[in-house]
Amino acid sequence: MERYYQEDIETASREKIKAIQDEKLVAQVKHVWDNVPYYRKKMEEKGVTPDDIKSSDDLCKLPFLSKADLREAYPYGLVGVPLKDCVRIQSTSGTTGKRVVAFYTLEDIDLWEDCCARAIVAAGGTDEDVCQVSYGYGLFTGGPGLNGGSHKVGCLTVPTSSGNTDRQIMFIQDLHTTILCCTPSYAAFLGERFKELGYGPDEIPLKAGIFGAEAWSEEMRQDIQNTLGIKAYDIYGLTELSGPGVAFECSAQQGMHINEDHFIAEIIDPDTEEVLPEGTQGELVFTAIDKKAFPLLRYRTRDICTLTREKCSCGRTHVRMAKPKGRTDDMLIIRGVNVFPSQIETVLLNHGYAANYQIIVGRVNNTDTLDVQVEMTPEMFTDNVGEIEARQRALVDGLKSMLGLKAKVSLVAPKSIARSEGKAVRVIDNRKI
Repeated sequence: MERYYQEDIETASREKIKAIQDEKLVAQVKHVWDNVPYYRKKMEEKGVTPDDIKSSDDLCKLPFLSKADLREAYPYGLVGVPLKDCVRIQSTSGTTGKRVVAFYTLEDIDLWEDCCARAIVAAGGTDEDVCQVSYGYGLFTGGPGLNGGSHKVGCLTVPTSSGNTDRQIMFIQDLHTTILCCTPSYAAFLGERFKELGYGPDEIPLKAGIFGAEAWSEEMRQDIQNTLGIKAYDIYGLTELSGPGVAFECSAQQGMHINEDHFIAEIIDPDTEEVLPEGTQGELVFTAIDKKAFPLLRYRTRDICTLTREKCSCGRTHVRMAKPKGRTDDMLIIRGVNVFPSQIETVLLNHGYAANYQIIVGRVNNTDTLDVQVEMTPEMFTDNVGEIEARQRALVDGLKSMLGLKAKVSLVAPKSIARSEGKAVRVIDNRKI
């Protein structure tokens, strides 16, 4: 039987959800107008005042915010309450430009942890579970968010953070951990290590995993599930909006339910900024309707996906977002072709390769080059040059069929590509563009 953390709201009627959104949005727009001069100026430039926003139907009248705005307003330009009311910051893991710093009141943290608790319960979590949080702690939102959500559910929480893989495995085995929270690439790495140590999936106490913070394919999900003997659930979030728990997967594994009592989602055309109808692929935009310290309105996530309100077998009524296909800012344009790393990962996993790979893009004589380095599993490793070349040719053909362009493929020895304990570094773009 499906369980819920906050059943009344998670299974609320569409009418009730919209009424909540209407009321909260009207109040939030006034809060931002009164307390965030940076956004008030953007509204004035567009000729919009709080009086123009009477319900969520008027959301399209408001201006967008982008990561460029967050960097321009750094550090305090988008804070919506006196600093004495802020109790924490979290920050993105970006490596270029100014970091994005998000602020939280105690109430903001409480609501965020509720969202994460919903995700844990949707994955089967109860107060009888042991939840090991192997996301990074500190400025990264993964660890603190799932940690707080685990407490709210009543799980025994094991705050291992990322890294020290053998210690992670020791705690999983000794404490009989049942729920694992980490990035999908680290879950795959833990699965490899379990295998090396001689543990089969039936000898691992885990029953579920909640994996997010980076893109991962359906094929990678199946690989992790088979290796660890678990059901693997997706979770979605951004530091700018709170962190993980903006949306989460249920037992149906058919998209992630967005916590619509806290966030309003839109899909827009990334070029024209036109709002697109339900079911159309485009860029995901979020409005945080009750976050007070960092109240972002119409924030462009750059994630490409679709939304659906089709009935879900789990009983939850909140809109679902598909697993993001990629990001407008992660999409590679190679010889005029749009390429998403997830497409390459799908081909590799369909050919039986582990999820450790690296995409290296370069430019020679004004022509883009695409090199894909793929790690062989220990079972397929061989020093037979002819066999390796045949496998490489098969991957070249598979990638050409998927992408419509030819890539160079190099099969490399097991464990020769650096592992990541946080977000995996999948793409190295050496072009000077």
